[in-house]
Amino acid sequence: MGDSESIETFYKRKFGWSPNNFKTEIGHFNLFTLEPIPKGTTRPLPYRRRDYYKVMLVLGDIDFHYADKVVSVKRQALVFSNPKIPYKCEHLERIKGGFYCIFNHHFFEGFGEIDRYSVFQPSSEHIFELSDEQTEEVSSIYRKMFEEFDSSYIHKYDVLRNQVLELLHFAMKMQPAISPEKREGNASRRISTLFFELLERQFPIDENHTRVSLRFASDFARQLNVHVNHLNRAVKHTTQKTTSQIIADRILREAKSLLKYSNWNISQIAYALGFTEPTHFNNFFKKHEKVSPTKFRNLISS
Repeated sequence: MGDSESIETFYKRKFGWSPNNFKTEIGHFNLFTLEPIPKGTTRPLPYRRRDYYKVMLVLGDIDFHYADKVVSVKRQALVFSNPKIPYKCEHLERIKGGFYCIFNHHFFEGFGEIDRYSVFQPSSEHIFELSDEQTEEVSSIYRKMFEEFDSSYIHKYDVLRNQVLELLHFAMKMQPAISPEKREGNASRRISTLFFELLERQFPIDENHTRVSLRFASDFARQLNVHVNHLNRAVKHTTQKTTSQIIADRILREAKSLLKYSNWNISQIAYALGFTEPTHFNNFFKKHEKVSPTKFRNLISS
């Protein structure tokens, strides 16, 4: 999946420069117009997390790839992205226009928990298709934001925070009311899906994925920005298996594949699967298959 993109990297990628005010008392906030991109000049954006927040009004036919689905915007939509979930955009050349703002977590520090809003949570929707009337309403909010951003008012960033919240509430009012029981079930399914997506992205072991980096439930919880107990409950609720069982089953399947099809020795396979010592891999394999990796390889090749 790669490293997350920092807000500094965003500026360097987009503009070739980076401002130096990321650690001010008010945090960082900026506004941009989304311009049409000439054909043949776009490069596919990698699937990755960003360590900043983004609220975007996009006009055009564009696809957003999240861990568990692809969401296609046909005409226009209000889109929320956050540091919790990796994503990528496709068909950038089809963008016709729009606006977006970016800000870091520090921008809302002391002004409430921005992560508690559903549009920034893994279990909720992040893309909201808009009618023409709704698009004009959202565009009006952005025009006010640009006007405020360019003003000399001493408290303008307080106003901008409120305008960002206005966009959040505009989207959340579009969501149907969900019962607590259904919301909990949806959250569990979404987190479980994200977990499985992260797990499967490590395989198969080849020149592009030479070693498993996420081996334990705590590793996945850290990547998903959730507590490990929350992850374990979600996975158990949706699969009736523990997170550790599922990870072990997947590593075992890959171990069998490498023993059968690769010419790597046992130490190389152990390292590729994230074991610090070959003896740990031997013990793991014998526990699940009742034979050693060497004996398993001999049996399938005889």
